[in-house]
Amino acid sequence: MKRALFLLVPAIVFASCGGGNKPGNEKDLDKLKQERADLDAKIKSIEGNKPDTAKSKVTPVSITIVQPVDFNAFVEVQSQITGDENINATPQAPGTVKSILVHIGQRVSKGQVLAMLDASTAEHNIAAMEPQLGLLKSIYEKQQNLWKQNIGTEVQLEKAKADYEAMQKQIAAAKAGRDMYRVVSSISGVVDAVNLKVGEIASPGMSGIRIVSYDKLKAEASLGENYLGKVKQGDKVAIILPDINDTIRTTLTYVGQAVDPTSRTFTVQVRMANNSKLHPNMSCIMRIVNYENTHALIVPVSVIQKTSQGDMLYVAAGDKAKSVLVKTGRNANGMVEILSGLTPGDNVITKGYEELDNGQQIIIQ
Repeated sequence: MKRALFLLVPAIVFASCGGGNKPGNEKDLDKLKQERADLDAKIKSIEGNKPDTAKSKVTPVSITIVQPVDFNAFVEVQSQITGDENINATPQAPGTVKSILVHIGQRVSKGQVLAMLDASTAEHNIAAMEPQLGLLKSIYEKQQNLWKQNIGTEVQLEKAKADYEAMQKQIAAAKAGRDMYRVVSSISGVVDAVNLKVGEIASPGMSGIRIVSYDKLKAEASLGENYLGKVKQGDKVAIILPDINDTIRTTLTYVGQAVDPTSRTFTVQVRMANNSKLHPNMSCIMRIVNYENTHALIVPVSVIQKTSQGDMLYVAAGDKAKSVLVKTGRNANGMVEILSGLTPGDNVITKGYEELDNGQQIIIQ
């Protein structure tokens, strides 16, 4: 009995020292865990009763059914109609304008005299030499006849011939000098402007008469060097003439290979057929088609959204919006080519896509 009592006392002491009870901090931890479990249960209960706004919201949208179409990308640049044969005819010697022989709008031929300057001094010199030329010609002919009759010497004949030919050359030179006082057209074309007046002094390279050939007009423009290799001779071109509300469709006839070191541009040209609507220095727009795809799937550029995964757009899959990653190609005139991600017949959402999420319910209007 005493032995049992002796063993019971240590057991009671051990229990009182905490052998069967948890410390205070552990009790607090258990209490917090229980509170968190109760809170999680309440949150799940509330979420279970809350309506799913993403699923319940119905967004009105408009769609476009994509089908293969002919798609062109182009380079557009301001241009100007110019002429290879566009000259300002002036005299070769200074003088007073004596007469003007043409008027604006008149068609002239190459070599035609357009105006005359006062060349009276040259005319007087020519007039003074002509009688002498006649005399020397007569002497030469007489010497020829005498020589045929074996009269006279060969030296006399050769001298008469030399004198006659020398006078001919002098008169030819005098006439050439006289012609320097004439304004002559070096091309065939139309008189576009007459900047001379009778009585005024005209000088070489100054005011004259402008002649334009409408047979050799061209549209010329400058492109930035970043387009080198992107346009080539033979590309389709539309020459847009906004002032006369007309468009001429043709091809690119020349592409410059050298880049201007100052402007960093190169020249492109389009030879124009004879057209009464075209005039030198007329402004126009050159639209060069440098890409064509006859079976392209295209969508408006605005529907493409940038995401971390890449370009994305929405299509209508029944009554739900579906996000689709796409690969884009060239774009022009507000449309972009879709290289992958779409198939013909897909319903691309083109209005209302700003408010959509993947899987959201939609209604097509």
